[in-house]
Amino acid sequence: MPEPLDAALTEVRALLLDPALTRAVAAGRRRGQRPSLVRAELRPVALKTGARLQISTSDGVRPYTRNVSPGAEADAAVDALLAEPFGNWHVETAEATLQLRVTKSGEAQVHRATADRPVAGPEGHDRVKDYLLDPGDPIFATIGGNAAKRRQVDAFLRALAATLPDDLTGRLRVVDLGCGNAYLTFAAYRYLTGRGLDVELVGVDVREDQRQRNSELAARLGWADRVSFVAGTIADAVVEPAPDLVLALHACDTATDEALARAVRWDARWILAAPCCHHDLAAQLRSRPTPPPYELLTRQGILRERFADVLTDALRAGLLRVHGYRAEVVEFVDSRHTPRNLLIRARRTGSGTDTGPQRAEYQQLVDQWQVTPRLSILLDDRPAPVGGA
Repeated sequence: MPEPLDAALTEVRALLLDPALTRAVAAGRRRGQRPSLVRAELRPVALKTGARLQISTSDGVRPYTRNVSPGAEADAAVDALLAEPFGNWHVETAEATLQLRVTKSGEAQVHRATADRPVAGPEGHDRVKDYLLDPGDPIFATIGGNAAKRRQVDAFLRALAATLPDDLTGRLRVVDLGCGNAYLTFAAYRYLTGRGLDVELVGVDVREDQRQRNSELAARLGWADRVSFVAGTIADAVVEPAPDLVLALHACDTATDEALARAVRWDARWILAAPCCHHDLAAQLRSRPTPPPYELLTRQGILRERFADVLTDALRAGLLRVHGYRAEVVEFVDSRHTPRNLLIRARRTGSGTDTGPQRAEYQQLVDQWQVTPRLSILLDDRPAPVGGA
């Protein structure tokens, strides 16, 4: 049930100043208001000079961290943060967790729970490296997510962090093709804005009900002016202007090829694609003779299917190189969590297209196996395989 906001914030204040505090995060914005900060995180730290409350903030341009002393200094710092019109607070202590969301009517929707796991005390500088997006971030209260999903979010964000240059600044236009329920879309926006980037993000999914659901979540998070959703196919959805970064995570079979083709035609600077299912080349391999001496690779059905997976992604990476990208195939998330755990990561090099060695390497492979990758058709880049296709 909604509660008076002032009373709920008074409860939050007491928890923030409680010696049992383990961490707290404030983010989002209230309807019709915009805080001067995009995010604030508080946690106790143990320094040589004694216990301090560490406050890390970002104004959307640069991060800032300070350590304040218990007492009047901490009181004033906490009061200043509570005066900001944040839309969400997530607070954890050793005994309890509180999640507060400000409703459209300006009331507080509060969820309280007792701690369900042991919590360490104040952290020193030798602590284990944090998640890139804190598992306690208020975003998870809105988009949902169990421990496995949060691990996948962290694995995706680490791949994203490794793709973008550390010194990237300014505006970043992002498109997520085949975004589904968009939990990785929202996580990407949270992480990128936390790096101080001015992000505009569009999610594309073929289902209108998903567009409506995701748009409602964006509004609830206070991001509707920066995160929008379009109902349409990966190949044809209207997205303007062209993006800098294209995401395509677990788009099934040739939908990944459609996403890669659009990214190339957009001349996107970066691409992250996690393929899912590889039926197209698997069917071609079944209908064509296997070139010697590789018959043992395709004689058993299960081995042929797995080889088709490898061949598909190798040719995708090869075509991206032909079209001026540096492409890598890396592990997305540990195979214990999902068998679809590869990620194609590409960066436009600006070195031009159709370079000789890359073209020859790609051509030799498709000629030997007599296959026609779907991506080559979409890019109108179809060398004629030996024996036809």
